[in-house]
Amino acid sequence: MHIIEEKVMKGFLYVLATLFFLVNDSFSCSLHEHHIWQSLLEFSLRRITAQDEKLVFPGEKRLKNVKQLTFGGENAEAYFSFDGKKLIFQSKRDGRGCDQIYVMNIDGSDVKMVSTGLGRTTCSYFLKGDKKIIYSSTHLGGKECPSAPDYSRGYVWAIYPSYDIFIANADGSDVRQLTNTPGYDAEATVSPDGKKIVFTSMRDGDLDIYVMDIDGKNVKRLTNELGYDGGAFFSPDGKQIVYRAYHPKTPEQIERYKKRLSENLIEPNVFEIWIMNADGTNKRQVTNLGVASFAPFFTPDGKRIIFSTNYFATDPKKRNFELALINVDGTGLERVTFNETFDGFPMFSPDGKKLVFASNRNASVPGETNIFIADWIEF
Repeated sequence: MHIIEEKVMKGFLYVLATLFFLVNDSFSCSLHEHHIWQSLLEFSLRRITAQDEKLVFPGEKRLKNVKQLTFGGENAEAYFSFDGKKLIFQSKRDGRGCDQIYVMNIDGSDVKMVSTGLGRTTCSYFLKGDKKIIYSSTHLGGKECPSAPDYSRGYVWAIYPSYDIFIANADGSDVRQLTNTPGYDAEATVSPDGKKIVFTSMRDGDLDIYVMDIDGKNVKRLTNELGYDGGAFFSPDGKQIVYRAYHPKTPEQIERYKKRLSENLIEPNVFEIWIMNADGTNKRQVTNLGVASFAPFFTPDGKRIIFSTNYFATDPKKRNFELALINVDGTGLERVTFNETFDGFPMFSPDGKKLVFASNRNASVPGETNIFIADWIEF
C-alpha cells in the first residue's frame, strides 16, 4: 500500500469510527454487535498504524521497510514459497488450542489454513513448484492437542512421539503420510533442487538428522553423535546443511539428557550452530557461544549464517533473543536486531532481497509473536 493510500484509508477509518460512536444510539444493534464493530475498527486501525510506524530499532542497519504481516495470536516459522510469492507458517489462532499450518501472500493477505485442524502441527515447507507442502502433525495420534510439558522443572521442548511428516496439496487437500516409524519425526525442510527432505527423527533412539527423497523413500541418517541435532536447512547450492546441536559431554550432562529424552523432552538451553556436507561428512562447529543459538539459515551467497541467539541478552534469565550473522568459519559475529524481546526464525526470500522473521516487536500483549518481512540491506 502506498503512503498516500495508507493516509486516506487511515483517515477514512477514523471518520468511520467517530461517526459510529456518535450515532451508535440510533443503531438497532446489540451490545455484542457494538463490541464486534469496535474490535474490527480497532484492529483495522492497529494494522494500518503498524505499517507506517517505525518498526526498525536503532542499530538495525540491515533491515528496511519492515512490515508486520500477522496481528495477534502466536505465529512463527514462516518460510517462503519457491517463487517467493507466498509464506507458509504455523499459528495458534481462531480459538484453537495449539498450532495449525497456514499459507498467506507475502503482504499478509489471503490467510488460509492448510493443515487438518486436528492435533498439533509444526515445521511446514513448500515443495519445489509450490503445488505441494509438507508439515509435521500429531493428528494420527489423536484429534486433540497433545498435553503441554510440565515447566515446573524448567523450560523444556516436548518431543511428541506422535509427530509424523505429511505431504499435501498446497490447498491442504490429499494429505498423505511420509514417515511411519515409532517416535518423533519433524523439523523437515526441502533442498533447493526439490529432490530431498532433511528432517529430525528419533527412530534410532536419539534425535538425529536424516535425509530422504520427496516421496519418503531412501532414508539416510546423517548424524550419530549423542545429543540433539535438528532444525536443518540446505545451503543455496544444496551442497551443505546448517543445523543446531547439543552434544552432552560430562557424565552428568549425558545422564540428564538421556533422562529428559526418556520423557520425550529436551532442554533447549545450549545449542550451537553446525555445518556439514549434504551427505553428512565434514561436520564442523560454527558457533561456540555457550548459549541457546538456533534457527540457522544460510545467507544468499552461502558465505554466512543468520540465526537467533540469546548471546546478547542482559537479563538474568536470558530471554532476549536477537538475530545475528556469522561467517561459515565462525568469525565475524554481527548482531542484526536490537529489539529487547524476541526475534527468531529468519529466512531469506529466493531472490535474497527480503528477510522474513518472527518477533515480539509491536505486540499488543507481552509475549505475542507475529511475522514480519523486511528488505535486506547488504553492505
